Amino acid sequence: MMQANVVLDAKGLACPLPIVRTKKKMNYLEVGQVLEIQATGKGFTADLQAWAKSTGHEYLGTEGELFRHFLRKGGANTGVAATPIPEISLEEFKEKVERNEPIHILDVREIEEYEEAHIPGVVHIPLGEVEKRSNELNKEDEIYIICHSGRRSETAGQTMKKQGFKKLINVVPGMRDWTGKTE
Repeated sequence: MMQANVVLDAKGLACPLPIVRTKKKMNYLEVGQVLEIQATGKGFTADLQAWAKSTGHEYLGTEGELFRHFLRKGGANTGVAATPIPEISLEEFKEKVERNEPIHILDVREIEEYEEAHIPGVVHIPLGEVEKRSNELNKEDEIYIICHSGRRSETAGQTMKKQGFKKLINVVPGMRDWTGKTE
């Protein structure tokens, strides 16, 4: 059984709150200390793994049925913010979609969220798979990245930027407030 220095209760919280609270809690830990995050969201494991990788922390795994996740605070790069991905407001993005402009949209939500409703014609790659599946996209294309609120899409954009994608735009806030056409 894994031992944690600090426990964070994020049960029942919807995206992006578990990651937001995890990030805040990690700021108070010393390098090498372990945070246990208790979360029940379906996509949280993939989100946490991607966030940990992008911030220099170590994802240690999960235990039990309560979704007890463990994260070790990393060193050198921790706290150094990456350059944010440019953003577009949901209203501006919706206008582009409704004008039927030929645009590339990447939806990084979990499969359950995607199947519930998504923008017609999007490419769907859940955040946890972006690193290994980004080769399905053209690095020269301008790509609009969308999730539920804008947090996972920012993380996906950071991952893709490291892989050489240059024209990435984060849609904020995301599908949470989308009022346009869906499939």
